[in-house]
Amino acid sequence: MDNNRTILVVDDEKGIRQQMYFALKGDYTVLQAEDSQSAMKQVSQGRPAVVCLDLSLTGAEDEREGLDLIGRFLEIDPALKIIMVTAHGQKENALLCIDRGAYDFFSKPVDIAELKIVINRAFYLYQLEREKQELQHELLSRDRFDGIIGSSEAMRQVFNLIKSVSGSDYTVLVTGESGTGKELVARSIHRQSSRADKPFVPINCGAIPENLLESELFGHEKGAFTDAHRQRIGRLEQANAGSVFLDEIGELPLLLQVKLLRFIEDRRIERVGGNQQIKLDVRIIAATNRKLDQEVAAGKFREDLFYRLSVLQIELPPLRDRGEDALYLARYFLERFGEEQGRKGLTLSAQAIQAVTEHHWPGNVRELENKIKRAVILCQGQNVSAADLALATPVAEDETADELHTLQEIKERAEREHLVKALVAENWNISRVARLLEVSRTTLYELIEKYHLKRTEKG
Repeated sequence: MDNNRTILVVDDEKGIRQQMYFALKGDYTVLQAEDSQSAMKQVSQGRPAVVCLDLSLTGAEDEREGLDLIGRFLEIDPALKIIMVTAHGQKENALLCIDRGAYDFFSKPVDIAELKIVINRAFYLYQLEREKQELQHELLSRDRFDGIIGSSEAMRQVFNLIKSVSGSDYTVLVTGESGTGKELVARSIHRQSSRADKPFVPINCGAIPENLLESELFGHEKGAFTDAHRQRIGRLEQANAGSVFLDEIGELPLLLQVKLLRFIEDRRIERVGGNQQIKLDVRIIAATNRKLDQEVAAGKFREDLFYRLSVLQIELPPLRDRGEDALYLARYFLERFGEEQGRKGLTLSAQAIQAVTEHHWPGNVRELENKIKRAVILCQGQNVSAADLALATPVAEDETADELHTLQEIKERAEREHLVKALVAENWNISRVARLLEVSRTTLYELIEKYHLKRTEKG
């Protein structure tokens, strides 16, 4: 468990800071800051678990500089517990602080005994959340198999099959829908085999023009055709002593199926334009998203090649059939891409979790990965929403798609959308937004409260 016992007191009045320091120093390590610049430095370097923050700091344009600091603090540490301590005790300020992510709100003069109880509870909650994060990270690590993440029974069966087939040199056929991770499985089989220190050479049979595919696979001699200005070593030859991964094998033209079948049977090739028999030691791992038995029945795939390829077969389940794996993967990708983009500590909102769980994922893991990449770049704040993932927000059971709305509902929807755009455009500067919309700040606060807006809202 995280034993961080550091608290930061941010207030522009030295007397208040000193009072808080002497009241708290017996129980905590107390840091102090008098303005936003020093406060940001203390949060970045001192890494407190709790912050007592004054709402109005000297020099703020709208006397609510502390309000803006909430979001900036949480970007550094999303688990940080921020307790607002201010002389401005209006309800609208309290609601705004909580909406921005503050943990609690106190009005001056503060009852120190009462504040200590809240601070102690905040530290306890911070430690619990840190422990939860560590546990989630541990679970993610535990539920990985050679870089493949999955805790579902379906994936555990896949992991067992990988272990079983890796010890042999037989051909393996990996099947499954697009985006299920067939190449990851092929690489895992290679890494766990006796050929691990030898080449792993992938080739996508569906991504190379048919007239070039034979040369890609088998190589060619100089002068074999018009553009053959030099000898070329093919992918099979490059993989000698190792493994070749033939992705989308179902796209292989029938003429090349014959030539591949001959190679599988005698492990010899001839380069295009050559007459020399070249002996190779290559393990073949093939993959397809097609039903090859149906392709055989339709005359599009050779039956004898199908049987040669499917000596050992691993079928990958679609993501929709993998239970909670979608959520495991979403959190893994969020952590990974967040670190890559310098945005550590991103979390999924409750609606995002529900959307990830309920989405059908026709593009499987690849679709999920791309959704998370998008969200990491586009989300505001630390909480990723369903909208950031470009997933539909879960709808209540009693709502219907063809429901008609009243004119008042349509008006309020338009008002909310326009308000969000203005707030985002002005970076939630209340004074500027009020001037832009030609309303008073009081009216603006009432609208923000009415529509339950938070800084994570996007236009």
